[in-house]
Amino acid sequence: MPASLPTLQCKAMKLYTAPRAPNPRRVDMFLAEKSAPPIERIAIDINSGAHRTSEFRAKNPIARIPVLELDDGRLLAESRAICTYLEGLYPEPNLMGSSTDERAFIEMADRQVEFTLLATIANAIRHTHPGLAALEQPQFAEFGKSQFGKLAEKIRWLDDRLATQAFVASDRFTIADITAFCGIEFARLLKWKPADIGLTHLQAWRERIATRPSAQV
Repeated sequence: MPASLPTLQCKAMKLYTAPRAPNPRRVDMFLAEKSAPPIERIAIDINSGAHRTSEFRAKNPIARIPVLELDDGRLLAESRAICTYLEGLYPEPNLMGSSTDERAFIEMADRQVEFTLLATIANAIRHTHPGLAALEQPQFAEFGKSQFGKLAEKIRWLDDRLATQAFVASDRFTIADITAFCGIEFARLLKWKPADIGLTHLQAWRERIATRPSAQV
């Protein structure tokens, strides 16, 4: 880490998070890749509805996790925005692009993965897994099942891409790989894996990413 970076900044922050939820995990994995100083974690029990309380809505009015409380008291929500802030504080290793072109193409890939893979899997699980019934009322089981049915069509592009390159956005590991990995790992709640729908390149990529230390957070 460059000597000019303010190493105490992360220690003064607080990260409101929820263990095992995919978006908080994106931030955790991002931080692990950065080897940044530890941030104080405050676990929010989303199954009990703690994220919907007036106390938490004062931090994020749309009741979403994670939220990063900065050392000056400001509150930053949305995992992508939090990672952008942390990238500025801890620019190495670079995960979001070092040039205008690279930043744009990495963000494009990250958004595509978020909308086609992570969001589809999240909808499927939230509407079919009994353990998430408290978060999604009412659950629409048929809708959830239909989301899994659409996965092969929605993410075939990603399997095709990984047939010709080692990582999602480019020839190196980036935030787009973190988003894709956290989405696939969330699907393990329903014992689903890419190989189940013939996405062998995506499955092989998942196995490689799973060996990274950041994948163990």
